[in-house]
Amino acid sequence: MAQAIKTAPNVEFTDAAPAQDDSHSELIRGLSQAQKSIDPKWFYDEQGSELFEHITQLPEYYPTRTEISILRRNQQEIAALCGPSCVFIEPGSGNCEKARLLFDALRPAAYVPVDISADFLRDAATRLGLEYPWMTVHAVCSDFSDDWTFLDNLPPGKRVVFYPGSTIGNLAPHKARAFLQRVRRVIGDDGGLLLGVDLHKSSERLNAAYNDASGVTARFNLNVLNQVNDALDADFDAAAFEHNAFYDENKRRIEMHLVSKVDQSVRYSGGQIALAAGESIHTENSYKYSVESFAELAASAGLGIVNTWVDDEQLFSVHYLSAG
Repeated sequence: MAQAIKTAPNVEFTDAAPAQDDSHSELIRGLSQAQKSIDPKWFYDEQGSELFEHITQLPEYYPTRTEISILRRNQQEIAALCGPSCVFIEPGSGNCEKARLLFDALRPAAYVPVDISADFLRDAATRLGLEYPWMTVHAVCSDFSDDWTFLDNLPPGKRVVFYPGSTIGNLAPHKARAFLQRVRRVIGDDGGLLLGVDLHKSSERLNAAYNDASGVTARFNLNVLNQVNDALDADFDAAAFEHNAFYDENKRRIEMHLVSKVDQSVRYSGGQIALAAGESIHTENSYKYSVESFAELAASAGLGIVNTWVDDEQLFSVHYLSAG
């Protein structure tokens, strides 16, 4: 594992990101399939992270403000379930804003934000260290879909994994189950999982949330091509693509695509990718659940729901789970 570097007296930063060659191979595999795809983790370079922050403030995008409301309203009950002095682990932490809502109630022994965007994570962790001098922050730059070897050097204490934002919905159900099984191994018999799950609702509400009138989500989607260009030394032209997002009611998922406007051939270091006009690159899924269907998924991974909090409009849910 990479060596931890102190960025503030109470902050350690470890860069455990995957080797560049591994990332290249993964991208090329995805772009070589019949249905071309890019893993949504590639959204979150510094520019992508800033655009997503903007998305969370849009009037159409209900998940963030609804989940924040649930966390604020129930923070004492949540803290009681997590327990005093827990080790609070957040894979895909982004700007850490939702975890910040809970720190005063939780008083964790350590907070472990994990994110793939190194600069963004380092800055967020350093700000947290200054804001909460009593809390130890172990920031890890890593692809959390890999093995969580970064856990080996954490302080002792009850492990609680925090996974907000309905990020679980980005995973196909079989991959969501595998992720939950990994969490089950990490938290052991006495730990917990606190996560947000977006709920199934009208297609009109969902389509509006991913096709905002100001076009921020479109810019966020298109920005992933800049990441791919940097990673593969490629020449994707974002102007040659358009954003497309829609809710598939049968699969209960939002799909996001980048649709090629023209026949084109994109060069990358070591090859080329041909796209026909109208052909798409699939960039994200966002599965929606009912409380009951998520409980079934969790149970299949060895986790049981201890408590569930839902907003008054039944838009979003937050669950605390433990070994079932």
